[in-house]
Amino acid sequence: MGGRPALNFVATLGKRHTEPLERLPDPESLARWITEAGLGTGADDGPVRIGEADLVRARALREAVHRLVHAALREAAPDPADVARVNEAAALPDLAPQFAEPHDGASGPALRWTAARPGPAALATVARDAVLLISGPLLGRVKECENPTCSLLFLDDSQARRRRWCSMDRCGNLAKVAGYRARGRTASTR
Repeated sequence: MGGRPALNFVATLGKRHTEPLERLPDPESLARWITEAGLGTGADDGPVRIGEADLVRARALREAVHRLVHAALREAAPDPADVARVNEAAALPDLAPQFAEPHDGASGPALRWTAARPGPAALATVARDAVLLISGPLLGRVKECENPTCSLLFLDDSQARRRRWCSMDRCGNLAKVAGYRARGRTASTR
């Protein structure tokens, strides 16, 4: 959705401008997000184990990354507490690439990301991605969805750099339908 791990992680809190939608309501949701994002598995490829304290740290990191991206986009000074939080997470050991058993009939080994503590390691990976994104050349391609009820950030990887919505299927379609209806009302009042 966002095009980068850090932006995808920020998207776990949706509808920031209206009624916030928490997509990480409990430790199990965070564990599921880590696995679905391809950011690690637990021991023996089992589920990632996440505690309540991990969830609290993850949400704090998410909000720090969100504020830092917005500050960078506005060319404003970042909050030192947000910088410290992201730097602290980025300094933790992150995920290690490992060969795994091939799956789905693949001929060669598969890739998996592992760590002794996959939850904190996944967050370290997200934090490092945020540091590289905010301080690097891709920051100029980060945009916020133009749907006024959406707050998702995304990396515009379109050829013309004119992408306006987080998702054409969701927000883009809503905007086009609204525009069509508005044009219809204008035409019928003439």
